[in-house]
Amino acid sequence: MMRYRGFRGLLGWTALFAASPLAATEPAPANPPPAVAPIPVESFGQLPFMEAPKLSPDGKRVAAKIAIKGQQRLAIFALDDTQHVGVINPGASDINGWSWVNNDWLIAQIGATAPVEGDSWYLRRTLGISADGKTITMLGKDDAAQSADDVLWIAQDGSPHVRIALQTSIYSDAAGFWPEVRDYDVTNGHSTLVQRSVETVMDWFADPAGTVRLGMGYDDASRSYRLLYRDTAKQTFRTVSRARGRDADLGNTPAIFLPESGKALAFDDADGFNALYPLDLATLKTGPKLFGVPGYDIDSVITGDGGSRLVGVRYTDTRERTRWFDSKLADVQAKIDAAVGARTAQIVSWSRDFSVLLVRVGGADRLGAYYVFRPEEGVMHIFATLNDGLGIKAYAPVSTIHYKARDGLDIAAVLTVPRGRPAKALPLILMPHGGPFARDDESWDWWAQFLASRGYAVLQPNYRGSSGYGGDFTRKGRGQWGLAMQDDLTDAVKWAAESGLADAKRVCIVGGSYGGYAAFRAAGRDAAVYRCAVSYAGVADMPAMLRYDGAFLNGGRAKDYFREQAPDLKAVSPVYDAAHFAMPILILHGKKDTVVPVAQSRSMVARLKAAGKPYRYVEQPLGDHHFSREADRVQFLTELEAFLKENNPA
Repeated sequence: MMRYRGFRGLLGWTALFAASPLAATEPAPANPPPAVAPIPVESFGQLPFMEAPKLSPDGKRVAAKIAIKGQQRLAIFALDDTQHVGVINPGASDINGWSWVNNDWLIAQIGATAPVEGDSWYLRRTLGISADGKTITMLGKDDAAQSADDVLWIAQDGSPHVRIALQTSIYSDAAGFWPEVRDYDVTNGHSTLVQRSVETVMDWFADPAGTVRLGMGYDDASRSYRLLYRDTAKQTFRTVSRARGRDADLGNTPAIFLPESGKALAFDDADGFNALYPLDLATLKTGPKLFGVPGYDIDSVITGDGGSRLVGVRYTDTRERTRWFDSKLADVQAKIDAAVGARTAQIVSWSRDFSVLLVRVGGADRLGAYYVFRPEEGVMHIFATLNDGLGIKAYAPVSTIHYKARDGLDIAAVLTVPRGRPAKALPLILMPHGGPFARDDESWDWWAQFLASRGYAVLQPNYRGSSGYGGDFTRKGRGQWGLAMQDDLTDAVKWAAESGLADAKRVCIVGGSYGGYAAFRAAGRDAAVYRCAVSYAGVADMPAMLRYDGAFLNGGRAKDYFREQAPDLKAVSPVYDAAHFAMPILILHGKKDTVVPVAQSRSMVARLKAAGKPYRYVEQPLGDHHFSREADRVQFLTELEAFLKENNPA
């Protein structure tokens, strides 16, 4: 499944280690192209050259996902020798994550769709990989069933050990269907049992010492949950919380197990927004709030010392930010922020002693680059640009606006406008995000930046039901697929027209996944608002999605979710409304999409064809839900540009 390939001179790495002082991290581009020259589609469609680089504990090596000839690979290389690179080719597998175990070994989590007893299953595995990339060991090779990539713990003493929860059977009436936890030596794949499986428990959690302390059980038949807990490995688990039903709440569960006995940190939304609190494990009661952001949810915590120490908290207001609790990182962040000015800088990885850091410098208007920074040296070295076609300069400006929905609800939206043009009476692309439990923010968006380069304003509303704005805002989306959630989109167009930003007669809706559903829905419902629609991997048939997701593990819960999205699923399913489609529509879908199956778009196309409605359908044979292949990105943008030129020219 996996093979090793090494070579000299990795094509596409530009300006490696070009030293520049901290206060001048961005070298001026030489001979910039004329402002009137269109930027090629291929530049916007490039896969980011490097994603999520991670330093080894000693700061001497980096593991990162890189793009080679339009395909994603896992690369391992010495920080001071980028001419010798170990590259792991996953073949048909996805690279879902990777972590250093010690300075000589790392693990990678992969996944692939494979035939299992006449059906297609997504199988997850964990690999042990030597730092030179020459030795690869599949952990649990002879034991693993469907899922074997839930890494609970990584040793912090330098030994090559991890603890993984994995299934050993695909049959739900077998004990091995419920994950057990094993301790693996990543160098050879040998393992010992740490925790036996417990019926209904699919999720285990370990503390920084590797002790399995918490288990979460779920019974699909009764829609009931339970929380198991113990203080030490010598104790048996006891049930500390039970819940049942749609709004089941098991109470507070640890985000971090602290070194102090019986102490942890946990998320809670007691004041309406997800915040961080100290947690007493004996009572599951929280203390005074440790950190929160008024009006916004916390996204995640950043830990150190094997997960026992709070290093920082990430949250998103208008853009992603970090509140560092570690004084060294807080000091470095302040200095870098002062140096980069209007750009944004995010510390993404560091050595265990903080002597070497990797920093991404970019912004909503520029893809940017990764830099190496050594605090003692005080100099930023550019390490890798992310797109050799776009470089590190600024493109279309991005901001956040607010508008009122028809019922008075305040909604934030991300606005991207063409650079160098007055933001008045522009052709508009309304671009709802997927999810729908997700959100847009002021970060680089290759769709929006491409469209702005072609003369369009792009408005991305965080409609009701979006994440990040507290529980009440999310709950307002319940039961509102195609209804109030769709109204929020048309109200965004109204704001854009009334503010003078957009020409109300030149508006098109473009979206993917749930955004693709919204584009389908608009095509049959909102002919007075939009001239055209574009759906990528969109949901068209809600009852069919209910059946599809309901066929997976815990399908009852998935069915409940879809049933809650509208009072009448068929009534808000675009596939049953094809006769009312009143605008041209472009439909694209990847054949290998396992999130929203290609059958959704195929059914929509069949109904449109039968109704005699105009459409263009493009099916990408190797495409997935996430645009993992560069060729699919470029094809999408090419089709999008041609469609808009014909139906909503800028």
